[in-house]
Amino acid sequence: MKLELDRLEFLKAWQMAERSSGTKSTLSAVNGILVTVGDETLLEATDFKTALRCTASGVRTVTPGQAILPVRLIGEFLKKIPTETVTLDIEGEKGILSAGRNRTRFTTAPVSEFPKIPRSDGAAALCTLIAADLARVITEGAIASSAPSDFPKYLGTCLFSVKDSMLKVVSTDGKRLSLSRCACETETDEELLLPVPALKELSRLLAVGNQEARIQVLNDGATAWFRLDGGVEFSIRRVESSFPNYEKILTSDVLTTLRISRDEFLSALERVDIIARNTVSHLVVMQLSPGGDLRMTTRAPDLGTALEVLDAVIDGNPLRVGFNVGYLQDGLRALGSGEVLIEFNGEEGQTRIVQEGAGNFLYMLMPARLSPQDVIEDESEAEIPDSKPEKENSGEEKSGE
Repeated sequence: MKLELDRLEFLKAWQMAERSSGTKSTLSAVNGILVTVGDETLLEATDFKTALRCTASGVRTVTPGQAILPVRLIGEFLKKIPTETVTLDIEGEKGILSAGRNRTRFTTAPVSEFPKIPRSDGAAALCTLIAADLARVITEGAIASSAPSDFPKYLGTCLFSVKDSMLKVVSTDGKRLSLSRCACETETDEELLLPVPALKELSRLLAVGNQEARIQVLNDGATAWFRLDGGVEFSIRRVESSFPNYEKILTSDVLTTLRISRDEFLSALERVDIIARNTVSHLVVMQLSPGGDLRMTTRAPDLGTALEVLDAVIDGNPLRVGFNVGYLQDGLRALGSGEVLIEFNGEEGQTRIVQEGAGNFLYMLMPARLSPQDVIEDESEAEIPDSKPEKENSGEEKSGE
């Protein structure tokens, strides 16, 4: 196999493929990218959980063939050489990269050892939607996921649900839930559990492509495929597990509402977090007074306290409630600038965050249980106490008696 490469053009496809390769695998074949040269140049990569197949441009074929090229060596070489044209020559399991007067020799893995990547030829169409919409629902819907876990298996996954021409992406870690939706074209109803790391990689691929491109999603029961713009096909293996019945736990009960500027609220939480991050509970206490201001406090023993007072529109019942600061920030960062609506169902009921006037994203979280030590009743309590209070009588006073 011998190719002449336009370095920058070829590098676009190579960088997409290298992110899907199993760079941590002990198998040299999985640590590489399978290059197949014929009428077109095809790149394939997999880490066994995901796979990517794409066509590469900027290639002039001298001699067709197949080879597994080492990911890091080829990628680093293509990024750092100064010339725009590169020659790649493979003979058996030996390769030479030539750029001007420079030569880099390397070995390749046997093509027979490359894992067989499933093809989507027999998969059923699931839905079609716009790239920008798919990227958005993945980003928003994955917010409440936790790190992948062996049990329960739904942790670290997103529910990918298609029903009534609507795609929903949902995640939960048991303490919070995020749900995002968008319109799609479909003639079938289906639910898939897909791993969050794979979906985030898909989102990155979508971000560098045409945002108005139409993305086709297919499913064969074991694997979901996403056909992207430019001849890219990204596949994700399904997770065999059951997702909690989240619709059953979502309630419509609202006792207190808060309308506030998202940017001002988020900025205040970032300041509160300077203190809160030094505590085990990472807690902020919110005091909501209908017709008044929003008051937020936090306390870290032996470090200090923080108090923030913000203008807001508060209706309903007075409420004192505590939350994990990071969880609140995650939900707010998913929303665009503007006014947010937060609906509370008491001190222990679920709290929902949405963007006022929009119904495509919902973030639900549960309050934290407050202890007396978490509560700062008035502003004077926000002062930092002396870490070593003076004794009534010092040693000097005693010796002078």
